[in-house]
Amino acid sequence: MVARARGSLTDRMVMIACTVGMSISILVYIIVFQYGFAYKMGLFPVQGWGDGFAENLFRYSALPIIVLLAVSIAPNLRLFRTFVLDEIGHDYVRTARAKGLGESRILWVHVLRNAAIPIITYVMSNLPALLIGAFLVERFFSIPGIGREVILAVERSDFPVIKAITVYVAVATMLFNLLADLLYQAVDPRVQLQ
Repeated sequence: MVARARGSLTDRMVMIACTVGMSISILVYIIVFQYGFAYKMGLFPVQGWGDGFAENLFRYSALPIIVLLAVSIAPNLRLFRTFVLDEIGHDYVRTARAKGLGESRILWVHVLRNAAIPIITYVMSNLPALLIGAFLVERFFSIPGIGREVILAVERSDFPVIKAITVYVAVATMLFNLLADLLYQAVDPRVQLQ
């Protein structure tokens, strides 16, 4: 883990790579990945959408998923590293070290359980946006998704569709917040002590 090697050469190189990765626009990722992986190497179709679920999942949506992962990995890594570093600085970590616990046990049992709480909050608050999809990815890869429908509804002033998608996102947000609360109970060590 990067947080475990804080201040080392590996940590600095990973943080520099994350900063560079965050500085690049999603448009650059889309164009470079489409040109390199789809057009030049022929590993994926450049754009389009098929008829079957398996074909769409394994053939057409693979490159858009890789693009979205490449775009999101740098800011998520930096944020999650910060959460873990905040927990490492607490008194209970020093107490566990003073008791003679090993570093890996402290990290996996104590630190990560407490750091998981803000991570769950962050992930669950971003999942409804994932359901809508990335507008640019859907547009550049010609994917018929909800994000594309939002753009078309706004362009056509189709208010019933806009209202339906708003309700859809609101319900998804409530469900993911409920799921986050259930996950808190499973992860939070203070809840299990009671």
